[in-house]
Amino acid sequence: MKLNELFSLKGKVALITGGGRGIGKFIATGFAEAGADLILTSRKIKNLEKTAAELEKNYSVRALAVACDMNNEEEIEKMLHEALKKYKHIDILVNNAGATWGAPTLDFPLERWDQLFNVNVRGVWILTQKVARIMKEQGGGNIINISSVMAFRGSTEEAHPAIPYNSTKAAINLLTMNLAVKFAPYNIRVNAIAPGWFRTDMMAYVEKPEFKKQCETILDGIPARRFGDIDDMKAVAVFLASSASAYITGHVLINDGGMLAK
Repeated sequence: MKLNELFSLKGKVALITGGGRGIGKFIATGFAEAGADLILTSRKIKNLEKTAAELEKNYSVRALAVACDMNNEEEIEKMLHEALKKYKHIDILVNNAGATWGAPTLDFPLERWDQLFNVNVRGVWILTQKVARIMKEQGGGNIINISSVMAFRGSTEEAHPAIPYNSTKAAINLLTMNLAVKFAPYNIRVNAIAPGWFRTDMMAYVEKPEFKKQCETILDGIPARRFGDIDDMKAVAVFLASSASAYITGHVLINDGGMLAK
């Protein structure tokens, strides 16, 4: 197979949670450039519809926007029904939707702890199980989970006061490896991407003048001395979603500018 064919996603359908903005949008853009049709889902429909329209116009692919709360099994079922009604198959799943919430560790409320695990782990599992059943019936598929460099480390109260977050992403790493083994007989690959600091809407505040000190502290911890951007994410995601990585499964690809190496 030629190199450009290895990286092509033409004819594939990709479901991306949290696909309306941030890292989800970065990945959706890369998939559209590689020729995939898209299902974009998150709780808020406005961003989804805007991104879907933009990608359809720019890359001549089909993009379906469907609102869905990943913590609600009934909504997940409805979203998948609508997706299959339009496309008939799902070849790639990107579990990108997630949540975080900060508070001092000794005062962190249990209900918020449960909320983060429900969204970041339970919701991922519910959707993954349902999509994997579809993929098994169609003869295979590809699942990419979005983890975090925080899955591999602790963090100070000042830098990251969200005690459950790191643990939820560590759970995603092990879920990735476990499912890769269990789904291999069905020709389903399962990998993860562990991003460091990326320039997204959610993280835009750190580059504001009033957060200059915090921004410098973050950059001091990144050997590349910059935040990741769209090209840094979309290329990695297309690699894992395409035949270029056909022999890779159960892997967590760290994408952090050298942060964990320091």
